[in-house]
Formats: sequence, C-alpha cells, structure tokens
Amino acid sequence: MGRTIADLAGRDSQLTISSEIDVGESIEAGIKSCDVAIDFSAADAAPNICSLAAAAKRPLVIGTTGHSADQRKSIESAAEVIPIVFASNFSIGVNVLFWLTGKATSLLGENFSPEIVETHHVMKKDAPSGTAKTLAETIKSERGGTEVPIQSIREGEIVGEHTVTFSGPGERLELTHRAASRETFAGGALAAAKWVIGQPAGLYSMQDVLGL
Repeated sequence: MGRTIADLAGRDSQLTISSEIDVGESIEAGIKSCDVAIDFSAADAAPNICSLAAAAKRPLVIGTTGHSADQRKSIESAAEVIPIVFASNFSIGVNVLFWLTGKATSLLGENFSPEIVETHHVMKKDAPSGTAKTLAETIKSERGGTEVPIQSIREGEIVGEHTVTFSGPGERLELTHRAASRETFAGGALAAAKWVIGQPAGLYSMQDVLGL
C-alpha cells in the first residue's frame, strides 16, 4: 500500500511525498517534515506514530487494521490533539457499501438474517478483515448489538471482496464490493489526506471525508 500511495501521489500535481518511512527508519523526522502523515504499517506501530504526530501537531491518516484495545486507545487519545482519519477501508465504493448496509439493515428489519463473507489474498494477516468488522458493527448498531456471522477466505492474490447477505422469507438481498486494484484504496487515502488538513482535532471516518 505504501508503494501504491507513493506512486499515485507522484501523478497528482497537488501532492509531494516529503519522505517514505520503512521499518527501522526514523518516524519522527518524517512526520516533522510533512503536512499530513499516512500510516499503512502495522498495528503495533500505532502508539508511537500517534504520539509523534500529536507532538508535532501533524494530521494523520490511518489505514492499518487489526489494532488491540490499547492500540485503539492510543489513536483516540491522539485525536484529542490532532485530526485523524481512521478507516478500515479507504475505497469510495466500500464506504458507500457501509452506508447501504446500514440502510438495508434498518429497512429490512428483524425478519432478514445478515451474514458477511470476505475474501482476500493469502498474505493478509488479520481475519476477519477490518472492513468486515466495520460492516458487522454497522449492522449491530442498527439492531441493538446482534452478532453477525463472518466468513473469512484467504486465497490467491485477491485484492479484496466483501458480500453482505440478508436472507428473509422467500427472498435474499446481496450487497457486494470487489476491489480490482490497490489504487482503489490508495486514491481514497490521498483524498483523506487532502481533506484532513485544516480540520479540528477529532477522530474522523472516510464517510466524513465523503460527506455520507
């Protein structure tokens, strides 16, 4: 993702990559030299990245998933000082899927049983995916905490597929999103980076960026 974001930013005249930080390199210097930092690293890096971004008063875009409760708390604490866009998925299509899932849950009611199936490449570490968890949380918030079954599949080089199924009496509704390229997510992350500059401190979602 980092490589894809850098490549895509290079085609945008409004953007300049001030530094690219890999494992073992100084995060502090890179954050101080930028207007906004984008994190697609690993969940255990969150406390350090958030602390340095807050100290430097730099906005942050976080696309890493799989955070523990403590790591999530470090993000929430930093958001009291700086604006942070934190999303499990930066695809515009997926964020419309989140919105549609909430609407469908509300309109279909208790007679329809939801289920989520997500498929990713074999190298993806977390399961269920952050996107599947967000979909489940969207449904749970509409239904007062009802648990939603999630099936995770890891095969081949699939970028990402998510299907939400609502099964009811005599009918079934399916909402599906398929990502064909990582540029889908990179473009959304760069849009979030442009948007978050100048925002007040707080924790924002990609749906805030898109105005959904």
